[in-house]
Amino acid sequence: MPRLTQEGEIFVLDLGGGENRYSPEAVREIGDALAEVAATPGPRALVTTATGKIWSNGLDLDWLLPRPEMAREYVLSVQELFVSLLTLPCPAIAAVQGHAFGAGAMHVLAHDYRVMRADRGFFCFPEVDISMPFTYGMGELIQAKLDAQVAHEAMTTAHRYGGEEAAAAGIVQAAVPEDQVLDWAMDKAARLAPKANDSARVIKQRMYAGVIEQLRMLNPGP
Repeated sequence: MPRLTQEGEIFVLDLGGGENRYSPEAVREIGDALAEVAATPGPRALVTTATGKIWSNGLDLDWLLPRPEMAREYVLSVQELFVSLLTLPCPAIAAVQGHAFGAGAMHVLAHDYRVMRADRGFFCFPEVDISMPFTYGMGELIQAKLDAQVAHEAMTTAHRYGGEEAAAAGIVQAAVPEDQVLDWAMDKAARLAPKANDSARVIKQRMYAGVIEQLRMLNPGP
């Protein structure tokens, strides 16, 4: 399960060592962690990491599919995590040591900066292969963070991007050896921690206003 720790001015959110899917409990715990980071005064930054071969495999479909009546509430709760990250009043860096699929990949994009392991692990939106259309909010988030052609390929082909390809496409800012992923993120966080303030939140709220509106509406489209 997710665990938040603090190292000086840097908060480290470890998603865990399994598939790190967004069960309702995990959503609550991640949300609480983001709220704590947001409410802490002074210089600070967030690094989100995980252990093992997976960063996050996204939605907890094993929980969701038997409960279709809960789909709207559940997806909205996951999308609210993206809103919390998009508007965090401090820098947020994703240290992606393994696979990030579906909503897990969207979670990565909601961070300000992203680093992946160069030699193993994929970033992928498998929705087209599993017949699960993106909500408008999910689509807006992806297109706000990626270049148009990269977003088109990622969303319509379920292409699996390795770390170096993801860096070349602008999905992440860097691809580094496994033992340097967390160090890269922590160094970035340390250098940017003084940028944390309420103005940063307002800037992000205005920058991503359209994305936030769609994420909170949950319009699934036709």
